[in-house]
Amino acid sequence: MADIRPFPAIRPAAGKEADIAALPYDVYSSAEAREAVKGRPLSFLRIDRAETQLPEGTDLYSSQVYEKARELLWGMVESGDFVQDAVPCYYLYELTMNGRSQTGITACASVDDYLEGRIKKHENTRREKEEDRVRHVDVCNAQTGPIFLAYRAERTLKELTEKEKRKEPLFDFVSEDGIRHRGWKIDGEEEIRTIREAFGKMDALYIADGHHRAASAVRVGLKRREEHPGYTGEEPFNYFLSVIFPDDELMIMDYNRVVRDLNGLTQEEFLSRVEEVFEVRKLEKAAHPEKKGQVALFLEDQWYLLTLKPQYESSDPVEGLDVSILQNRILEPVLGIHDPKTDKRIDFVGGIRGLSELERRVHTDMKAAFAMYPTSIRELFAVADAGRLMPPKSTWFEPKLRSGLFIHSLV
Repeated sequence: MADIRPFPAIRPAAGKEADIAALPYDVYSSAEAREAVKGRPLSFLRIDRAETQLPEGTDLYSSQVYEKARELLWGMVESGDFVQDAVPCYYLYELTMNGRSQTGITACASVDDYLEGRIKKHENTRREKEEDRVRHVDVCNAQTGPIFLAYRAERTLKELTEKEKRKEPLFDFVSEDGIRHRGWKIDGEEEIRTIREAFGKMDALYIADGHHRAASAVRVGLKRREEHPGYTGEEPFNYFLSVIFPDDELMIMDYNRVVRDLNGLTQEEFLSRVEEVFEVRKLEKAAHPEKKGQVALFLEDQWYLLTLKPQYESSDPVEGLDVSILQNRILEPVLGIHDPKTDKRIDFVGGIRGLSELERRVHTDMKAAFAMYPTSIRELFAVADAGRLMPPKSTWFEPKLRSGLFIHSLV
């Protein structure tokens, strides 16, 4: 029942993909973005963060920033840095990191599927954070950042993907972080029909990453429906750019926590409180948790393994998450961190940074670090299927999709 459509992508001209592709706009601060685009005149980050092309001190949300983004995007189309396919196509996008690959289908997902709950979410969004991308999409007249969706793997799409990947790719390059990126165009009538029918049989798709981008794209679609009351549902603004991956190829990394103090407790008092809920064992060296229900703690130059006592386990899809257990059993009752979204005493560190980053933070500006066991894609699906929401910073997906490789025009 999911309506997943092909579209005529705007994409880099052959050979320019590596120069154009950029990490998502929201992984950079404004200062970092300015540094990242230096010496990269084609980088898509110039469009995603157009303030980098204006004088320092420019208001990040001024109208001239969005006008500059539009000017840059359509200027690159006019100059031939981007090309647009003449007919609607599906595309494959493969990312390979540390020897493991995941291949998604690049397509357009339906605004109505999002509104009616067939595209399921597991995070809340903040209206003020959406506003920036709403204006970016609306002024540029294009969706530039793909939403990362997931589906339960099934054989038809897996076989078709394997067949199409035996063909010559549109692009094949390795980005500066060592990730290999390859893409293919699917324009055969039979293949297009097969893909659309396969998705049409699915009850649900899931937002893995990009909740704010999805919400922003939907808001632009609703805005344009108001502006065009006679809309048919076929217009491009009724759909949003997505890359859709089978769940069995995805990797979720740990999303770790560091805290600034022990809430007035001594180390011994803190560990005593922890031992009420967890078995605590000293480790000889830094180590990740080995299974669900375990947390690694770094405190006073010592690593500990915390293992949840059986009586505190939960089958509830949200309360049973390791990040929820840590929050509800240690961070809130022991450390007094009631709202991790706003409390300045806690920070979050993506698993891609490694355990050494947790040690560095404790040695500099923090008191203790908690290394988590990664949330699984099955847990994510269970939360979304229950219509529930995960705690903030529950999942860290790697590798990150690049922006600029596929663009959905709203013209």
